[in-house]
Amino acid sequence: MGDLTIKAEPGAEVHVEQLRHEFWFGAALSSGAFGGRMSDEDQRKYKETFLANFNAAVTENALKWHDMEREQGRVNYATVDAILAWTDQHEIPLRGHNIFWGIPNRVQKWLKAMDDATLRETLKARALDIGQRYRGRFAEYDLNNEMIHANYYEGRLGPGITKQMADWIKQVDPGAKLFFNDYDILTGNRLDDYIKHIRGLLEQGTPMAGIGVQGHLHGETFDPKALQNALNELAKIGLPICITEFNIPGQHSVYMKERNLKLTPAQEQAKAKAITDYYRICFAHPAVKGILMWGFWEGANWIRQSSLYRRDWTPTPAADAYRDLIFKKWWTNSKVKADANGQCCIRAFYGKYTVTCGTQTKEVLLSKDKGQATVNFE
Repeated sequence: MGDLTIKAEPGAEVHVEQLRHEFWFGAALSSGAFGGRMSDEDQRKYKETFLANFNAAVTENALKWHDMEREQGRVNYATVDAILAWTDQHEIPLRGHNIFWGIPNRVQKWLKAMDDATLRETLKARALDIGQRYRGRFAEYDLNNEMIHANYYEGRLGPGITKQMADWIKQVDPGAKLFFNDYDILTGNRLDDYIKHIRGLLEQGTPMAGIGVQGHLHGETFDPKALQNALNELAKIGLPICITEFNIPGQHSVYMKERNLKLTPAQEQAKAKAITDYYRICFAHPAVKGILMWGFWEGANWIRQSSLYRRDWTPTPAADAYRDLIFKKWWTNSKVKADANGQCCIRAFYGKYTVTCGTQTKEVLLSKDKGQATVNFE
């Protein structure tokens, strides 16, 4: 939170109303909602529900190379373009997930068939293409996904290839913000490996802007101490942290195998509590800039039981708990009076506001970078 100061006539009534958080409370956008694979009604509800709950987004699959270019030379830009057009229209920052993904089973066969020199040139062409085509459009990118688990490209082309990937993108999009992204970090299991990996690439001069950590490698609940410790240790690196892929229940729950298993009412309540507990830890941490759910509707979520909304669009207890947290407990809506000196100051969550005094209304951004903002009605 920061300080919002209003200057007006002494005794004037002032209404401060939050419009949007600066902190990212976001979700993944399904390609089905933007690529014609969802009914018109579900597509309408999907977008409407997203806008009612989230202020940031990430491409779930649309930007992944193996999804965009399954056959060499036939690139599908249409879904990415449609997502960007919609997020631009609604002023929603969009993460690009991901430019590269070196897990071997995510690397196309036609890439694997290339000799090393051709592979390097093809990687460069991909980086330049994405960087140039979407220059300034994505808020940030996951550069090369899940590198501590496997990195086909490094195995073929050597340890310098990641820096080259980043340099190629920055060559055509100097403002591109490139993030690391990996899993089993917030559980603590691969935390030390990840920190070593990040520091190694930074020491090479790789132009990275932030640390992505996936939030779905747990079961029906999570270890709050492990989460807090991981965030504390990662924060020492000095880069912003984004929780990039969050589900509860998670990937280690029974629901990954039993896709149609229903949660009992007691399990629904436990899920709601686990989600709010997780969000409280992340929102409170000064290094964390946002958290993005990896799906919010049962009709388009890889772990259906982690959804906020059921297939028929009715809210789960988790949806109610989430909304209570984000839009009530963490939401500033205050009516105050200017003091005898014509001033009032309130503590407010970082974000965008309207401030009304009499017949005048002004918009103001209270940002974490500045920590304070002033609105003058004198």
